Order: sequence, then C-alpha cells, then structure tokens
Amino acid sequence: MATVKKLFSLDESIANELKAVADAMHKSQKEVLETALDFYFDYTDSVVADSVTRDIKEGKTKVFDSADVYEELGIDIED
Repeated sequence: MATVKKLFSLDESIANELKAVADAMHKSQKEVLETALDFYFDYTDSVVADSVTRDIKEGKTKVFDSADVYEELGIDIED
C-alpha cells in the first residue's frame, strides 16, 4: 500500500500519551496512530450506517430497486 505523508498538530497531553503507549507497546507512534485510526474508522462506519438506515426509515433518503435503476439506465442484467 502506498504511504502518504500527513502533518498535523496534537494537543500536548495527547502527544505525551501517544508516546507513552507506543513506548509501552514497543511500537512506533505511527503504528499506534494507524491502529487507533483503523479502530475509529470501523466505529464511525457503523455510526454512518445507522444514520443512513434511520434516514431511510424516516423517509429522508429514498431507496430505489436495483432492477428499476438498471432499466432506467438501459443496463441489461441477466438473471
């Protein structure tokens, strides 16, 4: 996977905790941050999914049947 450089600032207390956790786990701060972000993104995926589901149930988001969409777009899907 490609690596992308990011530059950002952290609150001093968070930076100190990151260093302490990385040292305790014998990992780099980069590894700890990547793991933490993976966990956070997994969590937010479920939050977003719940929000989309709620919007559908409340009628704020309309859902279309895939067969109707394919037909409207002229896409032939074999069964």
